[in-house]
Amino acid sequence: MKNAGVVLIVFVIIVTLGLVLVSFQVRQTESALVTRFNQPIREITEPGWYFKWPRPIDRVHKFDSRMRVFEADLGETTTRGAVPIIVNTYIVWRITEPLKFFTSVRTAAAAESKLIGQIRDTQTRIIGRHSFGEFVNSEPDKIQFRNIEQEMQDDLAKSAREIYGITIEALGIKRLMVSEDVSKKVFERMTAERTRRTQATIARGQAQAARVRFDADYKTKELLAAAEARAKAIRAEGDADAARFYKMLEQDPQLAMFLRDTEVLKEILRERSTIVIPADAEPFNLLTAAPNLTVPDPNTN
Repeated sequence: MKNAGVVLIVFVIIVTLGLVLVSFQVRQTESALVTRFNQPIREITEPGWYFKWPRPIDRVHKFDSRMRVFEADLGETTTRGAVPIIVNTYIVWRITEPLKFFTSVRTAAAAESKLIGQIRDTQTRIIGRHSFGEFVNSEPDKIQFRNIEQEMQDDLAKSAREIYGITIEALGIKRLMVSEDVSKKVFERMTAERTRRTQATIARGQAQAARVRFDADYKTKELLAAAEARAKAIRAEGDADAARFYKMLEQDPQLAMFLRDTEVLKEILRERSTIVIPADAEPFNLLTAAPNLTVPDPNTN
């Protein structure tokens, strides 16, 4: 019974060693490349349990496929218009094609060493297409920072995948600096732009104020002209009435005064007004007693 237990243990050990020799595991965070006599025969990007020939026939090279962050050194480049700027770019990358990665760089340190030159070339090429005003501007809608970063990522991702089997998941400009002379020129240009915009705003305000004043003066003249015309018409009407009453006054003063009082009374009572005044006040005394009017004899001179 004891010998059977020893045999079982020995069998388990042999089976385990056999499995270790002819199989391997690829974890969720890994990718692998299998070589046979140092020649690549299979790349594995999915996790699982796989079989192989024992060493030295087959060898398994595993790579960490998790994302890595790499920050390049500060580098000086020029924008369109020859304005020098200093940028600090970072990338997020991971291994996606084990065969290309193994044949080109093999290690993460070697890959990042290669990527430094790739990043510098991308910075020079992409930033050189854009003006300085697309990085720094007093008008936010003219800043194209995100678009420039995306252009750099697309440019770098293509070469990194084709040459090294690396995928660039993200790229960003961590810092952007300019020299003191450039900063001074930028602030002077921004000040000049703000001054120009202020002067343009003031000019538009003055033009609008002039239009408002012109419209007000024109309307005032129109109103005054209309009022003057109305006043002239009223004066003409009054003069006509006065002339008529004067003529009547010359012929019969008492009748003329009576007619005047009648016109005044008619104007006062036109709107159904309620007025409390003495009954003997002119011209309301006409309502209580008729005036003593005498008609002149036409035969008398």
